[in-house]
Amino acid sequence: MKFLRDHRGDLLLTAAILALAGALFAFTHTGGAGTVAVLRYGDPQQEQNIDLTKDARYDIDTGLYTIHLEVADGGIAFVDSPCPDHTCEGFGVLRSAGDWAACLPAKASLTIEERTDP
Repeated sequence: MKFLRDHRGDLLLTAAILALAGALFAFTHTGGAGTVAVLRYGDPQQEQNIDLTKDARYDIDTGLYTIHLEVADGGIAFVDSPCPDHTCEGFGVLRSAGDWAACLPAKASLTIEERTDP
């Protein structure tokens, strides 16, 4: 407890810096024109690019489950999962290049990637 009292100012400054860094990262790395969601699923594996600039809902039959994806405000998420554990819903909204989520029972993965098309 003494440590916390002695270093309260340092801890508050560190928390403020981390919050600012997080806000700047989120502001500069949001989805949109520079990114695309790439859905990979099935056996043999299929791939589908999903535009993040248009709000929409996608219902995709993977051969095992029908997964439900929702695009809103430049992000995408698994929603209303029919799989037994709903873990894929817990990944939340994906927005930034490098974000990913998976629904293992459906053999589906979702990744945010930089657009390569002109």
